[in-house]
Amino acid sequence: MDAAIESEGTKCELGFSRPAEDTLLLSFSGDWRIGKDAPSSDEVEKQMQSTPGLRKVTFGARDLTGWDSALLTFLIKVFAICAQGNIAPDKSGLPEGVRRLLELASAVPEKKDTGKGGIVKESFLYRVGDDVFAMVRSAGEMLDFIGASFVAFNKLFVGKASFRRSDLLLIIQECGAQALPIVALISFLVGLILAFVGAVQLQMFGAQIYVADLVGIAMTREMGAMMAGIVMAG
Repeated sequence: MDAAIESEGTKCELGFSRPAEDTLLLSFSGDWRIGKDAPSSDEVEKQMQSTPGLRKVTFGARDLTGWDSALLTFLIKVFAICAQGNIAPDKSGLPEGVRRLLELASAVPEKKDTGKGGIVKESFLYRVGDDVFAMVRSAGEMLDFIGASFVAFNKLFVGKASFRRSDLLLIIQECGAQALPIVALISFLVGLILAFVGAVQLQMFGAQIYVADLVGIAMTREMGAMMAGIVMAG
C-alpha cells in the first residue's frame, strides 16, 4: 500500500507504505518548518485504524530537507496515537537531532499536581491545626536544644567536658583576630548611621554635643553585644 499527502503551495510531504504486514512506514520529505501547511496527524490515525494487525511504526527521513519544532510536534502526536493503539514506534529512521530532542522532551514527565486542578484550597480549621502541630514540633526541638545546651554547660562547669584543645584555639582565633576587620567595618558604618540620625534629632534641642556620647554608649551597650552574638553564631 502506498499513499502520499502533499500540502498545497509548500514542499511538505508525508508518505505511507507497508514494508511488512505488521509495519507502517511514514516517509517525510520536503521542508517541515513552522509556517508550512504540514499534514495533520489525523491522517496517520486513519492509516493506523485502516491497517489490520499493525504492531510497529517506522519513519523515513531520507528526503527531508529541513525541520524545526513543527516536525517534533507532529511526531509527539504520532507517538501519542501509537501509545493509544499499543503500537511500538521505531525512531531509528529519524535524524539524530530529532531523536535527541525527542528524548529530551520525554526525559522529564509532566507533574500532575502543577496545574490548576492540583490546587486544593484548605479550610481554615485545617490550616490552624497544621500551624499548631508545627508549633508543637518546633517547641519540642527547642526544648531538646536547651536541654542539650544545659547538659553541656553543666559538664563544662564541673570540669567533665571533653573537647579538643586545637579546635578551641581555632574557634578563639576565628572569633577574635580574624573577626576584627568585619567587626570594625560594621561598627564604623553603624556608628556613622547612629551619629547622623542622632545629630539630626539632637540639633532640634541644641544638644549636638551629646552625639559622641550617644554613639559610644549605643555601640558599647547594644551593638557590641549584638555583634558578639552574630560572630559567635557565625
